[in-house]
Amino acid sequence: MYDQTEIKEIIDRETKAFNTKNVDLFLSVIHPDMVWPWPPNMKAHDPIDWVLPWGRYDKQRWQGYLQKFFDKYELLHNERNTQRIEISKEGDGAFAVVDVDSLWKSKSGDELHWDGRACKIYTLLKCEWKMISQVGLLDYSATS
Repeated sequence: MYDQTEIKEIIDRETKAFNTKNVDLFLSVIHPDMVWPWPPNMKAHDPIDWVLPWGRYDKQRWQGYLQKFFDKYELLHNERNTQRIEISKEGDGAFAVVDVDSLWKSKSGDELHWDGRACKIYTLLKCEWKMISQVGLLDYSATS
């Protein structure tokens, strides 16, 4: 069994990036080949309905998207609880199940609530773990 400490550190770094609105810290966890499909809402379990708003990772483009988001929204709360970390027997792939409850409020008063479970997928790249994909956030309460 492999040490899960490095995966937990990536999860914590991502959380800190949102808490501090630090674009570069967030991007430090991202694999250069990441593609990030999103469900349009927490109940959209069928990937036929998912969207791909950011395309394949491009540092400059993703920096712009994130900075625009951070400039528009204030973070009211950001609760993230890691439920499981699994590392492959080969030690080169991993996933983490993270429950997220984050509430953002725009300057115009609109709220954006992220509330669901994510499966964050990691790969070992040159002796460093990077997030290569994420499934969710999805609401699994009806399936439990």
